[in-house]
Order: sequence, then C-alpha cells, then structure tokens
Amino acid sequence: MWTLPRSDLKLRLTLRIVALSAICFAATSAYVLFDADRSAQARTEAIAGITAKDLELQLSKMDWVKGGQPSEFPDLQIIATSVMAPGLCIAYRRDKGEILQRVCGGKRPGDADPPAIFASLYGGLFDPGREAAQSVIFQDRKLGEAVAWFDPATLTAEAWREASHLLAVMVVTLLLLCGLVYAALARALRPTRLIHAGLKRIAANDLTTRLPPFDLAELSPIREVFNHLAESLEATLAERNELTRRLIALQDDERRHLARELHDEFGQSLTAIRALAASASQTAAQDCPSLLPECEGIAKTAAQMMETLRGTLFRLRPPDVEELGLAASLEGLVAGWNGRSAGHTRFEIRFGGALGSLPVELSAGLYRIAQEAITNAAKHAEARRVILDLAMREVRLSPGAPGKMAVELTVEDDGKAGARDPAARSGMGLLGMRERVASLGGRLSFEAGRSTGSVLRVAIPVAPAAAREHGRELTA
Repeated sequence: MWTLPRSDLKLRLTLRIVALSAICFAATSAYVLFDADRSAQARTEAIAGITAKDLELQLSKMDWVKGGQPSEFPDLQIIATSVMAPGLCIAYRRDKGEILQRVCGGKRPGDADPPAIFASLYGGLFDPGREAAQSVIFQDRKLGEAVAWFDPATLTAEAWREASHLLAVMVVTLLLLCGLVYAALARALRPTRLIHAGLKRIAANDLTTRLPPFDLAELSPIREVFNHLAESLEATLAERNELTRRLIALQDDERRHLARELHDEFGQSLTAIRALAASASQTAAQDCPSLLPECEGIAKTAAQMMETLRGTLFRLRPPDVEELGLAASLEGLVAGWNGRSAGHTRFEIRFGGALGSLPVELSAGLYRIAQEAITNAAKHAEARRVILDLAMREVRLSPGAPGKMAVELTVEDDGKAGARDPAARSGMGLLGMRERVASLGGRLSFEAGRSTGSVLRVAIPVAPAAAREHGRELTA
C-alpha cells in the first residue's frame, strides 16, 4: 500500500494551506481575466453602437444640408477622436461586405509581448479580438454596419500585464502566508514536544512526570489521560515494589532458615560421620587393616561435603552487613571467591565515596546483587578476571531527568559468551537482580559482548542524608 513519506506536521499543514490559497488565487486570476474579456467585449459593442449612431447622424445632416448622400461618407476620423484607444479599430462595412473605411489605433507604448504559452492559452480560452457590429439605418433602410474590434495582441498584452501583477502579488502573499502559518502552527503544536518529552520520561520509568495545562481544547483530554495513566502506573509500580521487597525479605528469611537447618541438622550429621569414620579408621588399623582405605574414603567424602556445605551456607546466609558494613562484607565475598577459585579466576574490588552511611536495606540489596553477579561471571561465563567497582556519584537515572546522588555498582568480566550455561542464558539470575534493583528504585543495565566480556551496571538513588555524608567526606 502506497503511503506518504514521513514529514513534519507543521510543514504538511502549511503546504496544504498554501496549496488551497494558490487554488483560490488561481480562481481569482481566472475570474479577473474573464471579467476583463467581458468588459472589453462590452466596450467594443458600445463603441460599435456609438459609431453607428454617429454615422446615421452624418447621413441625416448631409441629407438635410444638400439633399443627398455626400461622396466623402463615411467620415470615421471625427468619431475616432472621441472613442479611439490603443489597439481599437472601427470600420464601416456595406451590406455586400465591402469595407469603405477603417481607422485603427496604434499599440500601447511599453507593452511587452506576453509569453507564447500564455498567449496560446488566453487565445484558446477567450478568443480575443472578436468584432462587434451595429447596423447603420437611414430612412428605414439598412445601408451597412459599423464594426469595432480590438487587436488580439493588444488584448493579450493587457491581460498578461494584469495577470503578471496578480502573480507578483500572489507570490509575495504566499511567501508571507507560509511564514505566518508555519509560525502559528509551531506555536500551536508546541505542547506536542512536552507530550513527547513526557512519554520518553515515562518510558524511562520516571513516573513522576506530569503534563501542564494546555490552551488547546484538543490537547486537554490527552493531558488528562496522560496524567491519569502516570498516576496509575506510579501507584501500581509502588505496590509492585513493595510486594517485591516483601518477597525478597521473605526469600532472605527462608534462606536464613534453610541455612540454620542445614547447619544444625546436615552439618551435625556430617560432623558425626567424620567422627565415626575416624573411630572406624582406628579400629580398622588394629583389627582389620583391609577396611582402612574405605574408612579414609568416607572421611574424605564427608570433608568434601562439609566444605561444600560451608560454601552453600555462606551464600545462603551472608555476613551481617549491618555490623560489618557493605565494604567489609564485599571484601570478604571477594576474598572468599579468590580463595575458592585457586587462581583460576582473579577477583578485584574498588570503592569510592562514603559507603558506610548507606541504609541497611540498600546495603543488603547491593551485597546480594554483587554476589549474584560474581557467581554468574565465575561459574557461567568462565571468566578469568572479574572487577567489582562500587562508588557514590551523581548519575542520571532517566533521559532528561536531573542528576541524583546514587550508589553505582559495576561488575565487569572477560568471560566467554558461548560458555554460559542454559540457566545463565535464560536470564533467571539477571531477572532476580532486576527485581531487586526495581524494588530499591534503581536502574540496571547489562551489556554482553558478541564473543567475550560483559558489564553489569546498577545505579540506585540514595537518601539525602547519605548524599550529604558523601559531600562532607569529599570536602574533608
């Protein structure tokens, strides 16, 4: 299906108004030319009538003076002095069609020849130079006709002069109309830029955006619907974030409960298995040496299970961020991964800003996000190097929004994209991080290279008190 190319609405409306105005100008010009042709024809008929009356008067006068028709009849020069105009011709024609006398006026000085296309069009439409004839009657007998006509070239030149003046006026008027209409439309459609900016901020999750009142009645319903939608989305997002916070808190409680159960039940059972294996090893060494390797294997397996349990408990129940602080907890997390990776993956961490003033809920959330990001990079991406950066800085959470103080977490790795397992590719870990970041009112972005490397960026706004603490630290 054929469609018009995309263009500016102001330009489209301006072009349509100008096109309509041009049509009106063209119709006006056509009417002026038609009226000029009609006036010229009426003038020609009037001159023919005057000429006929004057000739009849000449006949009557000479008949009264001499009693017969003079040989110098007709005398058109007397008539020409009063009716003659540029391009006008008057003549006396007998009944048999013979023209006895003809007088024509010259061309108007300064008249330029019209363009050939105009002359052809004008001649085809109006047939200029049509003659007008009036019978000359003397003593109730028709002696001939008084004929008058205008030279077609003269009428065409006059019509072109009028049309060219109209064309100049039309061009100037259309140019002024273009400017005025475009300026008026630009002013009238200025609220659409506010609507566009508001929609962009809504798309960037800035649901505090509201549109101001508009003067145009057509845009007022859009403003009302926009503001109502923004309020509804803001309320819905607040309820969703609150529900997410509760679910995350419940999840953390379940993790702590599971960690406690594993430590109390499974850990004690492993400890008992190791103790029994050690006792069985001593007994086997004395009474049945052949069972000694099996007892040592049981003890070794129990030790491996205990080490795995410690790692699981560490991930389920992280260090107390409220007591140790976020920086110390993350340093412990990185140190633990460096110890467990045995040099296969190197973990680094950098800090910046007053991170000790962060709320406990925010610190715990950042720890969980960093923990999930490091785990994905180390296990799923097979990274050789993972760099964690945590700093307090001013960021712009949405396009067009003012900068706010926020804590920004960046996790960068050099892992292989093709080495990620299906769980990582499905984005379940990333989904959980997004939910946690959304519950804290922040923003998360993830960029993965085509072959190697990925960068996770999290920015969460901080309370004014934490921002002031950061400012005091920078001043000090």
